[in-house]
Amino acid sequence: MRVDAKSSFFADVLSVESCLPPVSLLITHWQRLAALRVVCSPPSVNPAMARLHPSFPSLSVHRAPDSSRALTSGLSSVYLPLHWKTPRPVPPLRNDLPVDAVAHRTIPFTLGLSRMPMINSQLMCPTPILPPQSLMDSTYSTLKKRVREALLEEWASLFPTPGDYLHPPALHPRPFMGLSKFVAGRIHQMRAGKGYLAALRTWRSPDVDTSCPGSGLEPETFEHAILSCPSRQYSRSRLLHGVTDVDSEGPLWSSLPLLK
Repeated sequence: MRVDAKSSFFADVLSVESCLPPVSLLITHWQRLAALRVVCSPPSVNPAMARLHPSFPSLSVHRAPDSSRALTSGLSSVYLPLHWKTPRPVPPLRNDLPVDAVAHRTIPFTLGLSRMPMINSQLMCPTPILPPQSLMDSTYSTLKKRVREALLEEWASLFPTPGDYLHPPALHPRPFMGLSKFVAGRIHQMRAGKGYLAALRTWRSPDVDTSCPGSGLEPETFEHAILSCPSRQYSRSRLLHGVTDVDSEGPLWSSLPLLK
């Protein structure tokens, strides 16, 4: 059981430290981004967009024929178009069109929007006046940001890290990951609280004395060893100018000069 606990700890922590979400969450994330590209593309660029239900809040007036039978031509009779605001029944009573299933992935991210933006609108046929492309590009970027935020929230809630690991998930490599492999690896281990402390408590030695050997007064946590241990005062005054905390939101982890 100890080996399983160790494996679980390192799997969750290494996933966050490497900025790589679990595959199951990545698949959902990529599906959502693909759905955004479908519903925000002009029909002349992505014909799937023209097959969406007429209720879809698009800036394009081009649509495939509105008849249900025309939309479902060649498909089984159990397939029917799904209204944009109609939730999928649970349990499902019928199958909606595949393109409707794709479009409905974007519903949670469309709050506050009356119409979906359109990327590459210059590739469309002449249409009524559209909003400025800069505004639509900004709105599209906001939608993608909401998708990224949803990924981070699901990552933190479905794959929580141990309570003593305080750094939140991120999708972009941290600055220290660009340092040498040796140095970056040591920083990863220290952030996880699992390396290079004399009083380290591991799964092999859960009862080890955690008192700092330099001061003997406080537990030798990462924060204590870096910021306040008397035995490291000289190194701290010489190397750590400007570093006042090592919290997950502190400037140390986002500033390459401080890290160096």
